[in-house]
Amino acid sequence: MSNLDSFVKSSRPPPKPIATSQEVRDRGSTFVGNVFTATSPEDARRAVRHLRNVTHGSRPATHEIAAWRCMVLSTGKSGLGGPDDFEILSGYDDDGEKYAGGRIQKVMQAEGVIDAVVVVSRWYGGEMLGPVRFDHIEMCTREVCQTFRLKDDMATSIATLTSLDDILASLRVEFATLMSNIRPMDSDIKDDPPAGTESEATTSAPIMKKVRTSYVTLEESLDITKAKRLITARENSIKSVKQALQKARAPKT
Repeated sequence: MSNLDSFVKSSRPPPKPIATSQEVRDRGSTFVGNVFTATSPEDARRAVRHLRNVTHGSRPATHEIAAWRCMVLSTGKSGLGGPDDFEILSGYDDDGEKYAGGRIQKVMQAEGVIDAVVVVSRWYGGEMLGPVRFDHIEMCTREVCQTFRLKDDMATSIATLTSLDDILASLRVEFATLMSNIRPMDSDIKDDPPAGTESEATTSAPIMKKVRTSYVTLEESLDITKAKRLITARENSIKSVKQALQKARAPKT
C-alpha cells in the first residue's frame, strides 16, 4: 500500500446487501434489486462498484441502476441543534437506462428509506420491453425498501428490549437485596434468636444475576408485532417492580 489511508480504505469489509428482491423476468430480461446501508454518497457509489465489479463480475449486468438517500450533517452544523442540523443528500445513476434512477429514488422516498442505496440490476434479453420495464424496476425497489424498513424497525425494537432488560434486571437485583436486609419489627419478635443464628426474615436472599436475553430468533423472524408486545410486557414488569420497591421502602406504621 502506498499510504495508511489507502490501506484503511481497502481493508474495509465489502458491502453486504441488507435485502435482495426476487427476480423479475420478462421476455428474456431479468431484473433484481439489492439494498445496502449507505451513510454517504461515497458509501453508495462503493456499494454499486462492488456489485458491478465483484458480485456480478462473472456475469455483468447490462445496467446497474442506482439511487441513494443519505442523512448527513449540514455544513457548519455540530449536530447538537437537533434534526435541523441534518439534511438528506440524494442522487441516482441511470447507468444507460434513462429515467430509471429517478424511479428508484421516488420509491425510496415514498417508503421513507434513508441511509441506503438501492441498486436494480437488469440483464437485457434482446427484446425491448417499453414502459413496463419501469414497473419491474419499481417492484424490485419497493420489495427491498420494505424489507430494509422492517429490519431497521426490528433493530430499533431489539435495542429497546435490551435496554429494558437491563433496567428490569437491575431493579430485580435491587429488590432482592432490599428484601434480604429487611428485619422483622421489634414488636413481632417474641424471643431473641440463639447466638450465632439469624431469623428466617434476615437470611440473605439469593441475588439474581443478570442474564442477557438472546433475540436472534426474533430478529430473523422480522415479527415487529411480537417485538412490540415484548416491549410492552417489559415496561409493565418494570412498573410492577418499581411499585414493589416503593412499597418495601415505605415506613412501617
